[in-house]
Amino acid sequence: MNFADTKRLTNEGARKMMTTALAGAKKEGIAVSIAIVDAGGHIILLERMEGGRFHTVHSSTTKAVAAASNKRPTSPKGAVGQDLDVVNAIGLTLAAGPERWTATRGGCPILVNGECIGGIGVAGGDWETDLNLAKAAVESIGATWNPDSK
Repeated sequence: MNFADTKRLTNEGARKMMTTALAGAKKEGIAVSIAIVDAGGHIILLERMEGGRFHTVHSSTTKAVAAASNKRPTSPKGAVGQDLDVVNAIGLTLAAGPERWTATRGGCPILVNGECIGGIGVAGGDWETDLNLAKAAVESIGATWNPDSK
């Protein structure tokens, strides 16, 4: 077979995710940056809320790209889910490129029927809040962030 049918995240879907994440951040009383990328890690939408720290733009983008690339939420685990100590986490970041991989929570893949169609990254709150905002955004379009769900 020389080609495959594939799904892709639409701008409408990305906007719905962005609206969900922004509303959740406002409810939490925090200012975050949110990045949504396609399956290749290319930006579809990026927003920094009023009062959001400027470094969160880069952090949210890296989380989104890493989640799409690994097809699983960002965490201090390696590419195949192995636990990483600090030295190996830093080494992996340097090897992959600091804009391509992070051990910081807050990034989720966007999965539809097991196919990764993109990623979302949230930065600016604590790691648990960032992750919860990303999960809610993915679920708002009927996709999943959990690679183990059927």
